[in-house]
Amino acid sequence: MKDLLTLGEVSTFLKVPKSTIYKLARERRLPGHKVGKHWRFVREEIEAWVQNSGCGETLVGAGVGNGSHDRYSLN
Repeated sequence: MKDLLTLGEVSTFLKVPKSTIYKLARERRLPGHKVGKHWRFVREEIEAWVQNSGCGETLVGAGVGNGSHDRYSLN
């Protein structure tokens, strides 16, 4: 059985607010599955999404200090 994560667990894993995870999942920009009223995420799919720089997400640099784009933090 695949390891399933809740919205809160994905939020903690990616270090972004739950509202961001919900928005990305709802817009199908983050791989997730709706089960009734609840979102569930397959750990391997989330890890692959991260490895692929968020599947085309615009990512803004964290720790760069000059506002340049980087592939490590979501915005």
